[in-house]
Order: sequence, then structure tokens, then C-alpha cells
Amino acid sequence: MYGFINVPSALIFDLISHSYFQRLRYIKQLGMTHLVYPGALHTRFHHAIGAMHLMSLAIEVIRSKGHIITKEEEEAATIAILLHDIGHGPFSHALEHSLVNGVKHEDISMLMMEKLNVEFSGQLTLAIALFKGEYPKRFLHQLISSQLDLDRMDYLNRDSFFTGVSEGVISFDRIIKMFNIIDDNLVIEEKGIYSIEKFLIARRLMYWQVYLHKTVIAGEQLLVKILKRAKELAFKGKDLFATPALKHFLENNISERLFFEEEIHLMQFAKLDDQDIFASVKVWAEDDDRILALLCQMLVNRNLYKIEMTNEPQEEERLQMIREDAALTLGITMEEVSYFVFTDVIMNRAYNAAGGSSTISILLKDSSTIDIAKASDLSNLESLDKTVKKHILCYPRII
Repeated sequence: MYGFINVPSALIFDLISHSYFQRLRYIKQLGMTHLVYPGALHTRFHHAIGAMHLMSLAIEVIRSKGHIITKEEEEAATIAILLHDIGHGPFSHALEHSLVNGVKHEDISMLMMEKLNVEFSGQLTLAIALFKGEYPKRFLHQLISSQLDLDRMDYLNRDSFFTGVSEGVISFDRIIKMFNIIDDNLVIEEKGIYSIEKFLIARRLMYWQVYLHKTVIAGEQLLVKILKRAKELAFKGKDLFATPALKHFLENNISERLFFEEEIHLMQFAKLDDQDIFASVKVWAEDDDRILALLCQMLVNRNLYKIEMTNEPQEEERLQMIREDAALTLGITMEEVSYFVFTDVIMNRAYNAAGGSSTISILLKDSSTIDIAKASDLSNLESLDKTVKKHILCYPRII
């Protein structure tokens, strides 16, 4: 996508070589999206290296406009964007809350960065301050995490490239060339306004066509239910096939507090990737527990849930009828039906105009700034600020 990418320093090379980072080679960027778009097999490793490259381009542009960024700040910002996703678990977002209860990948990334900082004798201290937004130059944090950060810029372009969904293609190079700094905040020069409009619309389209595609959701929900059943069986004492790292999370109910207090949990998490999960799923497809075996067979054979997406919740009467039908057809109890018939809610918001310092500001010719939603002459851009909520219903295709 970008051609040759330079590794800027020996420290960054050593971080890339570390086992924490190398693990990202075996975690798919888009979870179960390859079930719909077969080319979407790129990894978190690809994405992190790409975001690092975009940081180099952004810093070069900002410096060229007279703003001072020291070599130390440049290296720290590059490290922060490189490691921003290091805490992702197997299948990225799909299993975020299935293995460790209530722990976000951003918090695990932070914990891993702190462990690396100890290992590298404090050389990541400035990078951690930037990552947390605790450094005086706010724009450096905004390059790492905001509504127009380099993370989004890389994943939109990369995900559209590998899925083949051309609506997601953005002019990342033009947007970066329009970067400027006003009062320590990242802004976009006025002539870049149309590229930003396209960026926001591309993000909305990618969510509905890729990230929240019905079949992708069906695959991810199925994986979540598989892990839920496996954990339930493991808690009851069943000896399930699993790698040692996965077994640790199946057999222990690890709360957020425990995860951050006891080092063993991070040590095991750092060994987990997609391969641990899918190797187990293939074995579990022949397990003597019928529910677990059925769920795993559905995933292995791509016989996913049928999924209905509506603006309003389903009527309880219809839900009950589907549950009873599923229980009868599959020969399972009404309690077990919850693995096969269930509802959920998904939400999408392309832009948050009330996002504080992370909103996208346009730098006008008179040196004043205005929010993109107000600056744009596109009438539908303000609608991107609204949260779109959809109700989903999942049930087996055979009923």
C-alpha cells in the first residue's frame, strides 16, 4: 500500500521484534470479516506498521509548516501509534469481552506499554504520556487518538483495500498534507475540507458495508457464544482441549481488578492469538457436549446464524415462537436455546461533534477555526453526528 517503510530507530526496531508485538501477526485486523470478504485476512501487525509510517509523514508535514517537534517527541509519538493496538486479543473486537470480563483492549495496551517501559529502562515514558494525553503538546496525542487520527486513516484505507469495498478509499496523503497546528490543536487547512467530508462518509459506509455487515455480525456472535459455552463447561470441571493460554482463561473467572493485579493473566494473554481459538473450535466440533459441538460445526462449515436487522425491537411473541421452534428442531432445552436464538443492539456514529478536543476543526483563511459539521456545505454531514441504533435477531437457518 505504501511501498517501502523505514523503521526510524533502533528502539522502535527492538519493540517491533518483541514477542508482544510479533503476536499481532497472528491476529486478524477484521475478526470474522473474511467470512464475507475473503481477502480480509490482513493482521493487526500490518495495521500497526502502516500507522507508524503515517506518523512519519504527518510529523514531516507539521515540521515543514514551522512547528517544532523534537527528535525525542517524534520517536515517542511513533512508538505510541505503533503500540496503540498491542493489547488486542484473538479476532480483534469479536472477543473483546469474552475472555477477560470488562477489560478494554486500550487498557491492556497501556498495561503492556508499561511492562515494556520497565523492560526498556524507561525509554517509553514519553510515549506513554503521549498515549494518555498527558503531554503539553495536545496535537501529538490527537495524531494518535482523535476523530481524525492516523489509526483511523490507516485502517479505513487498508480495510477497503483488502475487502475490495472501494467506498472506504480515502485521500490519506492529501489529508496529511493539510495538517496544521493552531493553539496546540490539530486542524485541517480549508482546502482539505472535501477530503475530510469524504473521510467521514467513507467511515460511515465502511461501518455498514464491512464492520457491521450482517454476516460479519453473525460470525462474531457465533464465536462469542462458542467461548461462552466453553467457559461454562470448563467452570463445571469439564476438561476441554485448549492451548495452555486459552485454558487459563476458560477455567478462571478473571475480573478486571484481578487482570491488572496478578501478572500471570497478562503473561497468558500475551500468548493468545487467533490460532489458539480456531484450533480449539475445530476440535470442539466433535465434542460430546452437543451444544458446543453444534455451535463449532456451524462456524467451521460457515453455517452461520440467520440475522435480521431492524429499527425497532422484535415482538416478544415472535421471539418466543422462534425459541420454541429452535428447541424442537434442534432437540434442546429452552435454557439451551439462548445459544441459538437471541437479540442484541448495534450502534454506529460516524462523527461526534461534541467530542471536545477530538473534533475535526477546519482552519479558515482568516486564521479562525470552525467545526467540520458547520464548515461543510454537505447537508447530510450533520446527520453523521447522530447515533444510528439497530436491533438484531439471530437464529439458526434451519428453522
